[in-house]
Amino acid sequence: MPQKESTYIIPITTSSSNIQESIIARAFKDVGDIHEWKWEPNNQRIIVHGANGDTLAHATKHLKDLGIEPVVSEKVLPVEGMSCAACSASVESMLNAQAGVLNASVNLAQNNVKVSWVPENIGLPEMKKAIRSVGYDLIIDEKETSEEAMEEARLKKSLKTRKRLIWAGTLAFPVFLIGMFFHNIPFANYIMWGLTTPVLFVFGRHFFINAFKQAKHGAANMDTLVALSTGMAYLFSSFNMLFPVVWTSQGLEAHVYFEAAAVIIVFIMLGKWLEERAKEGTSSAIRKLMGLRPKTVLKLQDDGSWQETDIHLVEKGDVLRVKPGNKIPVDGEVTDGSSFVDESAVTGESMPVAKTPGKKVFTGTINQSGSFSMRAEKVGSDTILAQIIKTVQDAQASKAPVQRMVDKVASVFVPAVIGVAMLTFVVWMLFGGTEYLTQALLATVSVLVIACPCALGLATPTAIMVGVGKGANSGILIKNAGSLEKAHKTNAVVLDKTGTVTEGKPEVTNFEIINSNLKEEKIRGMLLAAESHSEHPLADAIARYIEEKGRFEKFETEHFLNHSGNGISATIGDDKILIGNEILMAQNQIKLPEPLEQKIRKWQDEAKTVILIAVNEEPAAIVAIADKIKESSPEAVSRLQKLGVEVYMLTGDNQQTAKAVANATGIKHFKAQVMPGEKAEFVKELQKRNKTVAMVGDGINDSEALALADLSIAMGKGADIAMDVAAMTITSSDLLKVPEAIRLSGKTVKTIKQNLFWAFFYNVVAIPIAAGILFPVSGFLLNPMIAGAAMAFSSVSVVSNSLRLKKQTS
Repeated sequence: MPQKESTYIIPITTSSSNIQESIIARAFKDVGDIHEWKWEPNNQRIIVHGANGDTLAHATKHLKDLGIEPVVSEKVLPVEGMSCAACSASVESMLNAQAGVLNASVNLAQNNVKVSWVPENIGLPEMKKAIRSVGYDLIIDEKETSEEAMEEARLKKSLKTRKRLIWAGTLAFPVFLIGMFFHNIPFANYIMWGLTTPVLFVFGRHFFINAFKQAKHGAANMDTLVALSTGMAYLFSSFNMLFPVVWTSQGLEAHVYFEAAAVIIVFIMLGKWLEERAKEGTSSAIRKLMGLRPKTVLKLQDDGSWQETDIHLVEKGDVLRVKPGNKIPVDGEVTDGSSFVDESAVTGESMPVAKTPGKKVFTGTINQSGSFSMRAEKVGSDTILAQIIKTVQDAQASKAPVQRMVDKVASVFVPAVIGVAMLTFVVWMLFGGTEYLTQALLATVSVLVIACPCALGLATPTAIMVGVGKGANSGILIKNAGSLEKAHKTNAVVLDKTGTVTEGKPEVTNFEIINSNLKEEKIRGMLLAAESHSEHPLADAIARYIEEKGRFEKFETEHFLNHSGNGISATIGDDKILIGNEILMAQNQIKLPEPLEQKIRKWQDEAKTVILIAVNEEPAAIVAIADKIKESSPEAVSRLQKLGVEVYMLTGDNQQTAKAVANATGIKHFKAQVMPGEKAEFVKELQKRNKTVAMVGDGINDSEALALADLSIAMGKGADIAMDVAAMTITSSDLLKVPEAIRLSGKTVKTIKQNLFWAFFYNVVAIPIAAGILFPVSGFLLNPMIAGAAMAFSSVSVVSNSLRLKKQTS
């Protein structure tokens, strides 16, 4: 649908206050159809003239790329009235045609649409009006879009569908018996007519109502096919019942097909009901996650008493009581008491975690033994569980790349089927004449009935929903459908060592004083003063070690300098201290004695990182730090290699330490003393060798490499989950989840291919058979009732195949 040129307002967030017009000019330089634009700094907005909706989307993207944040709203909204892929295509194209809508993506499996828009140009009421104009409805009321309300609406719809189905089936069954076996009884045609009429126009009236709404706007969907086919059979049968002489005068029999019309309606209603029931299974992961949130909590009152309170009334800073067996209501910190908490639902850790005062607790985790009090720190949508739920919902609502091809087919599917049905009737009449009018009508009805746009529309999203949900339940958060589809192509995995292969909790294992002229307390004090200014994980390990041991002098640090990747230097009083690796020592012409070098080699061979301390250009002390290898890392590497994936490890550590870790885990390819920026270059090198690269890191220090990789996987745990930096996040930091994610991707893609094959194969084979292609050679003509049953169960089979993913083990 073409979009009209107009004037658009792009509001900018106040954080983008220092905007230069030259930056806006750069953003709009390559955007076509912008005739004129104006920056209004006082109003914090850009006025764009002559742009269409697509251009507005490109403009906002370009602004974001240059650090300017446009005010954009995004929401997932339920859509009523969709029944097939043609429906979703109609809703999507209508919303995308609206001025101010940046993108609309419909998920038929969930019957909702994810919309992003610039609120200055359009609002939800305008979108609702546009959707209603093409025969559907957009639910925008906050009360109606809550999970509780939507679940209630789904149940009501399911009960209503079942009630219609039971009544229609009760009336259609005697019609079927009479039409097939007892058509010679007195008034048979009138009895069938009397029973079929309410089946079609009372219990099946929604097919005709929806088809009429579509026709008013020059559109067509599955309801159109059902209404046309059953309506034709009903009208033809009614005519033959009332005016049989028209045919008998020509020596022909006046057949009626009331049973075909009635049974088709019942079969399709049965198929839709089973489909809805099956689709509920694809959303089970979300419901399971939402079920982790308790509805009430025990809250401390001003008078010191505890009162049961609705979870929605909890605010940041409130003190709550958690009893044994209760779910943690919000994210917070333990203030009193102790217990063990099962965090498997959030982090994937199978073992309960000890919680004492000062420890963090998270929503949805389960208190096991003792009682404790906690202070609320994050509530509502700010909690980790809420973020996980939103990530899963967004991923399930996103579209896989293969879906774009399916959408194109779906947009022309129904009109094409109507065309084939008309052609079928014409060919039958051309080659058979009036003697074959009955067969022509039956073949036309069968073509209209057997074609199934539903299977096409459900093939991809149902598999994606189940795959994303299965991943979430396993501690693998998938950000979008594209990454789930792409992951199985991975043939090279790049692992950051610290926190990925190892625990990421380095600890000091050895500390020795080399310079006997310096007191140990002084060296410890200087070391602590300097390392307290560093943000490196090893610095934290050294500082923690010294504080735990005690016996150190206190100093102030001056002229602190970070030597990226090599260490630090500082001035403390009259002394200059250097803390770092051998490269830093060499750069400062500090010679290391032979015994010290031998000790360094020995510790490095034990997978320890060696830190050298020099005071006033003389070696003063040596520290060894070890980061324990995760128990699961060797098995994870082995599983990746069995999948045909090459595993590479990158680390800033020295060659000996890197080699020791690689040998212990079975990693064949590793690179030591790698600077942060060099990781991205290494990813590029692999891609130049036609590798599909997955980068696995902590999501912060490895951000550049993660951004460049074909698949980015962040290792997160609890509050450290970095869901915004990677396509996938492993919530437990368990490296075994990486091969599991790749296998899940492969199984999901396999399911999508099976679904699409069935959907296309079914229609390619079924439509010609329904048209009567076998009649000239075998005399076989498909009964419209069988066509209706086949159509009804084709979409059910696609959803059921997707649900098989839930039962498959990794």
